[in-house]
Order: sequence, then C-alpha cells, then structure tokens
Amino acid sequence: MSMFKRIRNIFAKPEAPIKERGILDIGPGDICEVSLVTYEVTGRTQNARRKAVVLTLRDGANLSYLVIEEREENTYALYRPIDGRLDSIQEVPTTMDLDGTVYHLEEQYNGHVVTTGRTPFMQGGDQSVWQYQSDDMKLLRIEWMDGRFMLYEGEDIPPADVRVIRGGGA
Repeated sequence: MSMFKRIRNIFAKPEAPIKERGILDIGPGDICEVSLVTYEVTGRTQNARRKAVVLTLRDGANLSYLVIEEREENTYALYRPIDGRLDSIQEVPTTMDLDGTVYHLEEQYNGHVVTTGRTPFMQGGDQSVWQYQSDDMKLLRIEWMDGRFMLYEGEDIPPADVRVIRGGGA
C-alpha cells in the first residue's frame, strides 16, 4: 500500500452505519407483522402535524389498516373496513350503534395528509377523522376526504405485537 493511500485512509470518514427502518418509516413494498400475521404494506397515509401514519396492509385478499400515532410511546390500532355510509360531514353523530355495539366519540380532528401507494384516498389533501370507542374497548374510525367517507372497525394493538420484518420498500 502506498504512503498516500495510508494517509488518505487515516483522514477518511468511516461510512455511516445503515439505519434500520422503524415502523414509522416503512411504506409500500415493506413487510411487517402485526399480532403474528404477516402483511405487505401497500400504502401509507401520513398526517405530519399529528405525527400519525396509517399503513394499508394486505394479507392475501384481505385489507387492514394500521394506525400509528407517535406520542410519549407509540400507539397502535388495527382496523378493518366496514360497509356503511353517512350523508353529510355536518351530521356525524357523537354516538353510533353498530350491530348492538355503542361507540362514543373520543376525538375529532382535521389535518393535511400525504399519501403514497394504494390507500383509500389516492391523493393527499385535507382530511377529517372521527375516532370512537365502545365500552368493551372496540374502536370505530370514520374518515372523510374529497366528499367520500370511509368507516373502519378495530382494536388497540400492544406495541410488542408490531414489528418490521423487511424494510426495503421505497
């Protein structure tokens, strides 16, 4: 090895280690596991102001949605889409009765979202969200954007039940 190569190696900066992608960083093409079920991430909706991400997950023919909110500790909720409709954004009720389960409004917020991949709303923009909870800890989520409602039913997921298997997507 020549003297110049040795000197250059002494002053060369070491390569930065590749940072492993966390659950808040993954997107379409990545693989994650939620409650022992392996999913492909096909879409991502991000509300930067709330530090919230909704991942569209596919397990075969089934679609699910993992809502992650970054707080003191990350919170996770897994939802499945349900059939239903509402007539107007001004008429979203504070309590809803679905199949004998009564849901109470916990939180309502608006915000700008950015979407990537296959999501219920294919373009970003201003979105309104209503989050409900029942007495037996079931969750209901209503989203409105561009004149369209989406309804989801779900449950909270413990942080230990969520992990990234392969974070190699875009």
